[in-house]
Amino acid sequence: MKTNKTILMFLSIFICFNLNATDKWKQRAEKAVASGIKWLEQSQKENGAWSDERFPAVSALALWAMSASGHASPRSVDKAVKFITGRAKPDGGIYHEVPGRTGGGLSNYNTAICMMALYATGRRELNPIIRDARTFIASTQHNEDDIYKGGFGYDRDANRAYADLMNTHFAMEALRRTQSVEDTRPISEKKADINWEQALAFVEQLQNPEEAGKEQTGGFVYHPNDPKAGTVTNATGKIFLRSYGSMTYAGLLSMVYAKLPAGDPRVVSALNWAARHWTLEENPGMGQQGLYFFFNVISRALTAAGRDTLPGKKGEIQWRREMTERIITLQQEDGSWVNSNGRFWENDPVLATAYAVLALEFAMGIIK
Repeated sequence: MKTNKTILMFLSIFICFNLNATDKWKQRAEKAVASGIKWLEQSQKENGAWSDERFPAVSALALWAMSASGHASPRSVDKAVKFITGRAKPDGGIYHEVPGRTGGGLSNYNTAICMMALYATGRRELNPIIRDARTFIASTQHNEDDIYKGGFGYDRDANRAYADLMNTHFAMEALRRTQSVEDTRPISEKKADINWEQALAFVEQLQNPEEAGKEQTGGFVYHPNDPKAGTVTNATGKIFLRSYGSMTYAGLLSMVYAKLPAGDPRVVSALNWAARHWTLEENPGMGQQGLYFFFNVISRALTAAGRDTLPGKKGEIQWRREMTERIITLQQEDGSWVNSNGRFWENDPVLATAYAVLALEFAMGIIK
């Protein structure tokens, strides 16, 4: 009897210790989020925007982070909503036209992120704008019979055949996240949707096969012909685009939203690549380039996949805690985050901060 009491006492201490450890990293994450939101509010312009107003997705990422946090003031949210909805076009897109720029105003990218941010506010009066945005996104799917079939590019009016995984995964996520607004669509209107089978086929061609070699197998690349992370040559001399971190998680997220089951070989292969290359010191294959987007897409993809852990060499990887602790160590004293590597715009502290705060919110389970 005494032995049983002793065991129960030690078990109770063990459970309490672990609960306290869990509480502590979440408490630190909550504090970091609050500080990040405060910095974002202080950095917001009077018209509700942040940074380069030609690209409302940056402001939308900040709005999304604020909407989920529980720390933002209603006035800041109201101003951001007003700015973003003010960029809605008659064609349903939410973007700013940038004539002469390759990719134009990045209409697909901006619209997808803006509609998710507006949806995250929970404001039902925004449903008509989100419905129109869904119709716009659906219209941007590339349907020509070429290597881009099923994918999404930056701008449907660019008059060129083009699609990539960055735009495609955001489009697929936006359509899945905002699916419920279709229930509010008038019967007289056609429901917005895409060819999910073709979208999956486009995504699948960007996943490296076993033929590419063990280190590349299961990982993803950005574009069928764009070696952003360089190339590798397999044992037979065949050249493949190198897999890299952020695009592998974007590919995983795309497959999840295409409703592939957890046991599908393509999903398992992507998760195995992620586990083999697990690090938070860099964006694997890209170094410090796109580091904060890397954190962000890890949290979105693994949340969508329903994964709390990844298999690691020394036991299960507790990605939520590990990533949270890594992001916190990178926070500036003023509450912001910034990447000294300016590629992909992450030297803009607004973008890096929005990415970081959203990553923390997904890791804590605030956003599903």
